[in-house]
Amino acid sequence: MDQKKPEVVVVTGASGGVGRAVAREFAKRGAHVGLLARGAEGLEGAKREVEQLGGKALAIPTDVSRYDDVAEAAAEVERQFGAIDIWINDAMVSIYGPFLKVTPKEYQHITDVTYHGQVWGTRVALERMVPRNRGHIVQVGSALAKRSIPLQSAYCGAKHAIDGFTESVRTELIHMKSKVVLTVVQLPAVNTTQFEWTRNKMSKKPRPVGKIHQPEIAARAIHWAAHTNRKEMWVGWPTVESIVGERVMSALLDRYLAKKAWKGSMRKEPADPRAPDNFWKPVGRDMGSHGPFDDKASKVSSQVWLDEHRAIVALAGLGVAAAGALAIGKAFG
Repeated sequence: MDQKKPEVVVVTGASGGVGRAVAREFAKRGAHVGLLARGAEGLEGAKREVEQLGGKALAIPTDVSRYDDVAEAAAEVERQFGAIDIWINDAMVSIYGPFLKVTPKEYQHITDVTYHGQVWGTRVALERMVPRNRGHIVQVGSALAKRSIPLQSAYCGAKHAIDGFTESVRTELIHMKSKVVLTVVQLPAVNTTQFEWTRNKMSKKPRPVGKIHQPEIAARAIHWAAHTNRKEMWVGWPTVESIVGERVMSALLDRYLAKKAWKGSMRKEPADPRAPDNFWKPVGRDMGSHGPFDDKASKVSSQVWLDEHRAIVALAGLGVAAAGALAIGKAFG
């Protein structure tokens, strides 16, 4: 990558939540950021934040479920900023409710946005990056890609599909000896606008399951991952626990989550059936990147720091082991 020019970055789902926090993170380094989402108000808010932080921004209203929309947006970014260096796939929609209460049309829409949106973003990025033999694509995944929970079957299915799709494409890039990198960043529960504008078919307001993290933690991890050759990055101890737990006690987790995650997905406050959602169209106002859980969300993650510095941690561990062995040797020598 040419370090003499600002990075050119595309972020889908940039109008709110993690995507908006990611745009800010790149803006701090002077990046030129293409902001893709459906909501014009949220995009304009993201554009202002990027420019206030020292980056340049291009806000492009885009429906990521439509390949042609994504391709046109990418072409406009390259016309304005030059070749795309990094592409972040983050756009999503979801529903809180049991599978049998989600209509086939709703289920299809979640799949089209959350799964096919990443497929089309990946395709459009690769169509540009492969001929240049450089570039990095980051898929924003979830612990739910490895361990599903109740009340979000379509979203969990889409996140699982993203993992399978990405693994297949990565092997093709390896076969081609391409230098383009594909990384999946698996996120924990994050305090985002998702919990304010996601369609809800339950009687109570939704909330993240488990320990909540601020979107800036996810954004810093995604920025870091976009500058490594990592295949996958896990963010937060709950993500590690979910993934490892699924590998060693899947059936037990089925029973545990059937109760705990059902109840844990809901707040005490009753849901407002008249509350607007962003399912078929944007909510029509800028809601920022944070959800309603600022008082509960963690601003730091020791797990992320350890993951980013695992080589140093491993060396330190070897040093401690060596010192221990030396001490034992002296004691018994």
